[in-house]
Amino acid sequence: MSRWILVAEDERALGEMVCDNLTLESYHAEHVFTGPRALERMKKGGIDLLILDVMLPGMDGFEVLRQLRAAGDHTPVLILSARAADQDRIRGLELQADDYLTKPFNLRELLLRVDALLRRRPAPTAGSDTLAFGGNRVDFRAMKAHCHDGQEVDLTTTETKLLKLLAGHLGTVVARRTVVEHLFGSSAATTVRTLDNVVLRLRKLLEVDPANPRHLHTVRGIGFRLDG
Repeated sequence: MSRWILVAEDERALGEMVCDNLTLESYHAEHVFTGPRALERMKKGGIDLLILDVMLPGMDGFEVLRQLRAAGDHTPVLILSARAADQDRIRGLELQADDYLTKPFNLRELLLRVDALLRRRPAPTAGSDTLAFGGNRVDFRAMKAHCHDGQEVDLTTTETKLLKLLAGHLGTVVARRTVVEHLFGSSAATTVRTLDNVVLRLRKLLEVDPANPRHLHTVRGIGFRLDG
């Protein structure tokens, strides 16, 4: 499954160059230009790594990082900065940045650092053959759900893969594009209705009130989230 990288860089040409090269390395890359926009996008979830410029308009990168960590977000952060002074590097590390690269930088070095940070944080998995929530128990290996109302139902391969993906990101929004690629492949011509029908069936099975779900949420315009 491809990893999602957010590039927060106010220099348009530099940000686009970084994103283009990340895409060539088979990552998904998004580009934002301001500190507040970076913070807003991170709060929506689904990002595996943040490449963060320090000199951002609206809110500098250090403040973005401080607020992320204060909110309990431990997504790996690679700081990019024209500031090479020791005190700036130390400040970034004190704020729990995972790496710090000064401008101008070698593109190959940047890509190697990105790879290293993502290898330290393996792609999330459910970590178990079963998942329990809301009176339900899902057996991924058997592809069965023991539901809150006592019935036992067989799950399709797509339903099982969706639940396991969301379980691996429990409490975090997974981008719709990530879900589609994981379930159907990057070249699949999957309609919005196809995926939404899968989610609706799971809600009917696993939610006490499918119209007002407590666990399997659709985050409008972004993706899906499973709450335990």
